[in-house]
Amino acid sequence: MHSSDSSKTSIGGISRDRIAQLRETEGAAFRKARPKSQAKVGNGLPGFFGGVPMHWMNDWPTPFPILVDSAKGAAITDIDGNRLDDFCLGDTGSMFGHSPPPVARAIRRQAGRGLTYMLPSEDALAIGPLLQQRFGLPFWQIATTATDANRFSLRVARAVTGREKILVFNGCYHGSVDETMVRLIGGKPVNRPGLAGEFRDLTRTAKVIEFNDVAALEAALKDRDVACVIAEPVLTNSCMVLADPGFHDALRRLTRETGTLLLIDETHTISTGPGGYTRKYGLEPDFFVLGKPIAGGVPASVWGMSDEVASRYADYNRTKKPGYSGMGTTLSANPLQFAAMRATLEEVMTAENYDRMDHLAQRLDAGLTGVIDRYRLPWHVARVGARVEFICAPGPLRNGAEAETAHAPELEAAIHVALVNRGVLIAPFHNMMLISPATSGAQVTRLIAAFGAVAAKLAA
Repeated sequence: MHSSDSSKTSIGGISRDRIAQLRETEGAAFRKARPKSQAKVGNGLPGFFGGVPMHWMNDWPTPFPILVDSAKGAAITDIDGNRLDDFCLGDTGSMFGHSPPPVARAIRRQAGRGLTYMLPSEDALAIGPLLQQRFGLPFWQIATTATDANRFSLRVARAVTGREKILVFNGCYHGSVDETMVRLIGGKPVNRPGLAGEFRDLTRTAKVIEFNDVAALEAALKDRDVACVIAEPVLTNSCMVLADPGFHDALRRLTRETGTLLLIDETHTISTGPGGYTRKYGLEPDFFVLGKPIAGGVPASVWGMSDEVASRYADYNRTKKPGYSGMGTTLSANPLQFAAMRATLEEVMTAENYDRMDHLAQRLDAGLTGVIDRYRLPWHVARVGARVEFICAPGPLRNGAEAETAHAPELEAAIHVALVNRGVLIAPFHNMMLISPATSGAQVTRLIAAFGAVAAKLAA
């Protein structure tokens, strides 16, 4: 059979008929195990547009969303009493486990003292030095989401450079920052398909190139019109793409040579270690952004800046017209965030916990790779610290275009539901799995076994 014919009848080396059959049988098993959930959620949650509080809850591949009763450590229990080993972990928001005890204690303490008052608490005295020591940059601000932190950092970058353009990498993920909602399609920069209500041509102020392409990076920066490059150290939100050796060195060298600032967004790659990918691999960003897990699940983010950027921004503020900066939200930097963040930094994001996470992630990587090899599947596994992903295509991948091509939604959806039926939950939009400090070796063993059972069905 010619490859073009094969691609029409198979996905990721698996026939479409077999994928459809697995999806049907696993969907039926999912419904049978959740009669209460189906009765309450099957027709949508009342009062919510689309039947869910947030639209992406409908993007889970299960027949209807799982209605959670409780979560603790690295497990979720639904209202039907089904217990799931949780490797999604709120897709990184609960990367350190659900309600880590130090964070839960801090929240209880702060709850009786007030939740928000537009003023710092004593916990803020500890957090500034903790951020400096942990991540290396000297000056910090608190926001509520990584999207906000990225947006505010880019505003500062434009202010101090006097430049308008932002450079992003094809396939990147930085929340809902407008400038990052661009893609390369057929080599041409365009607005990302599917944007709701977007009437602007975002490519007017955003350049987009492929990750790992040093020549394209040099060409994009040579006109010295780019204020800032915003980059994940590893592309993470579709199919994982690791940096080529020397790519980050070239990125830092070329940005400095062209007067361009560099923002490293560690919101997903904080899985690498206590100081993120930045500290482990010696990156030297002008801005550092971290959201999602920084406060143990309480919505919070941080953004830091270098001495030089802080000095230039202070000079800018002395000369700009008075008025609202366009940065900040009323609930940002509230005492609940401070309390949870301090507990997370001091007691949860420890070297000991990361060592355990990394060890189990290595086991998971090896176990999944062993299953793929056993059934001779044309797939591979990628990992950045405690973040592991199986990809239903050969690898490794080098850029966003390859990651987009490797994405196999129909096949992945069938696998995800089948894993849920075997007691395992992974991230819904791709095949990402996280190891938390609360994750046990037994849970990793069960995930590998479940993955093996599903692979056996697909490869039979």
